Amino acid sequence: MGIQISPSILSADFANLEAEAKRIPGADWLHVDVMDNHFVPNLTIGVPVLEALAKVAPQPIDAHLMIEDPDRWAPAFIEAGATSVTFHIEAAKAPVRLAREIRAKKARAAMALKPATPIEPYEDLLPELDMVLIMTVEPGFGGQKFLDVCLAKIRRTRKLLDKTSGDIWLQVDGGVSLETIDRCAEAGADVFVAGSAVFGADVPDEMVAELRTRAQQHSCLG
Repeated sequence: MGIQISPSILSADFANLEAEAKRIPGADWLHVDVMDNHFVPNLTIGVPVLEALAKVAPQPIDAHLMIEDPDRWAPAFIEAGATSVTFHIEAAKAPVRLAREIRAKKARAAMALKPATPIEPYEDLLPELDMVLIMTVEPGFGGQKFLDVCLAKIRRTRKLLDKTSGDIWLQVDGGVSLETIDRCAEAGADVFVAGSAVFGADVPDEMVAELRTRAQQHSCLG
């Protein structure tokens, strides 16, 4: 698929989510941050809002579940219209079973890791996944500063994915902007979540294009 841009609606106008989604027709995905005020210290949206958004958004929905008990809730988000579902490995009780259930429901299965969570213990799980998400800020709030310390983990993850059969995407989320996306691309990421950088721009869709170009120029994937 090459470089993909997935703007996060966490930084959009929540009173006009349909209009906000339609301001970024060039985006590959619409990233929906689901927070429960338990796994992370913030509360955002749930199944009903995602379902309504999936009906009107021009992009497929990339649901990032920052919640406790994703094993229980992930299927409901697929039924609501999510095409890709990301669970946090720190919260999943049975990650292999969960990943297989997500795939069985015809959605892409993704595993997210907080900044301090190493990738190496989960190498054997990688063939069960379609994407790995490396958080480059602590999950829970938008607008945080990018953590450079995560770049080494992105590189290590890319090496593991290159050894694994299948086309597994490597996504980064947190503080992604024109100032940081080049380092993420050089480290091996190919899917980029950007919130305030996109929806804070004068013309969000132009920013999507600029981010894509910057990542393509610096990508280590050719």
